[in-house]
Amino acid sequence: MARIDPEEYAELVLRCVEQVPRGRVTTYGAVAEVVGELAGGGGPRQVGSVMAAYGGSVPWWRVVRADGSLPPSHQDEARQAYLEEGTPMRPSGAIDLRRAFFRPAPPAAPGPGGRSRPEV
Repeated sequence: MARIDPEEYAELVLRCVEQVPRGRVTTYGAVAEVVGELAGGGGPRQVGSVMAAYGGSVPWWRVVRADGSLPPSHQDEARQAYLEEGTPMRPSGAIDLRRAFFRPAPPAAPGPGGRSRPEV
């Protein structure tokens, strides 16, 4: 499978994140796996780069590390969102992935000129 261009990859990542319901989370790795099936590759760090650059337009706090944590710079704002959404948390403050994990479905690949986000 040929790799798609970076803008299409970013669009697929954002579409995956948009699927995650309130009170649930997914991981960078799960998004990378789902998008990688369509994009011909990519990993958790690439998903993290997309989220850092474009994630403000989607519920970014619903994407966490494999251990259920967020980078320290995001913890306070994310914690408030988790409390508001009723996201299951562990006493450590990390997300309880056994109870909160959601696996996104593969999103439809963006068609030619079919971008929903011009900023991507």
